[in-house]
Amino acid sequence: MSRPSQWRERLASPLTWHFAGFAILLLLVIGLAIRLGLDWAATNGRSSNALAGKQARWKVLDLETAPLRGLEKRVEESARQIHAFKDKRIPASYSLIASRIGELQVASGVRLTRVQYTQGAPGSDLTEISMDAGISGGYSQIMRFVNSLERDQTFFVIRGMALTGQQGGLVNLRLRVSTWLRPADAAASGLPPTPEPGETEPAPSSAGARGAPGKEGE
Repeated sequence: MSRPSQWRERLASPLTWHFAGFAILLLLVIGLAIRLGLDWAATNGRSSNALAGKQARWKVLDLETAPLRGLEKRVEESARQIHAFKDKRIPASYSLIASRIGELQVASGVRLTRVQYTQGAPGSDLTEISMDAGISGGYSQIMRFVNSLERDQTFFVIRGMALTGQQGGLVNLRLRVSTWLRPADAAASGLPPTPEPGETEPAPSSAGARGAPGKEGE
């Protein structure tokens, strides 16, 4: 039998077509499996990226909102501490400030002269009360007085000290101190206003008793 005849017989054979069909189906299955694998890998990668992005955004939001957690409790605690501070360390009247300064003066052994009290502009919560005075005494006495002011339960702040003279062991300083009153208590004190920088200081009152508003004490 000739070779062309053999090829025609093989092509006409059902078995040949079965093998050909199986091969085609196998190639299709392999192609579909590869395509499915590629699609799955791409989908899985996009899902992982999306999940990572969501986790990153959640972390950013968590960091941004962290300071706000418990804010209401912190505000309430701050308000409680402010009220406690005012009740404990802010005097109820000008006379208490003057009397406390006098007590610390006696305890430390210094001498205050030209004491002038003034009040600043009324604040929403507190009004600053300023004391400008001359202070004389030994170095240790002055330091004792200054330390006692800074540690006193009444809230005093040393604004400044300037040397005005020295003779032997006696030192003369100009002392500026601030404390605060509630606005209503400051208004009731009758103290003159604190001069602005460059303004002339208010003239001392001629009132005779220590602690009188606007008085330049001895």
